[in-house]
Amino acid sequence: MRPDAVRSPRREGVLVLEAFLPYRLSILSNTVSGRIAKSYAERFSLTIPEWRVMAVLGRFPGLTAGEVTERTAMDKVQVSRAVARLLKTRRIERRVVDGDRRARHLFLTSEGKAVYSEIVPMALDYERRMVASLSAGERAQLEKLLAKLTATAETL
Repeated sequence: MRPDAVRSPRREGVLVLEAFLPYRLSILSNTVSGRIAKSYAERFSLTIPEWRVMAVLGRFPGLTAGEVTERTAMDKVQVSRAVARLLKTRRIERRVVDGDRRARHLFLTSEGKAVYSEIVPMALDYERRMVASLSAGERAQLEKLLAKLTATAETL
């Protein structure tokens, strides 16, 4: 975005979209996700929602689809489609846990774990390169600001 394009979003009766914080955060998120996705999309035939499901299950195995939806802040339909495709490609599996026949818990399969273990270093390297232009203080400040904005957004 050109520096001169960012102006106050508070001109009377006009929303200057390119200066509107939610829009700018969305653009940043889409740009980052899209660039990381390029590294794994073709190689592993994964969409961004599918990778997000795998990523959350890699950290928190045994979640239900509803819990995945909550943790990823993705739409329920996106999660449902991603789960269906990952089940079909045998990267995740559903299991009944603790005799609760109503809840189906999701786990990475051995194939899913292999894909996960290949993508994680690529994603972490991308993150490292992305924040390399920030000083340690700027990174700490960014973490604080993101946490503060997230907490505020959750209360609105």
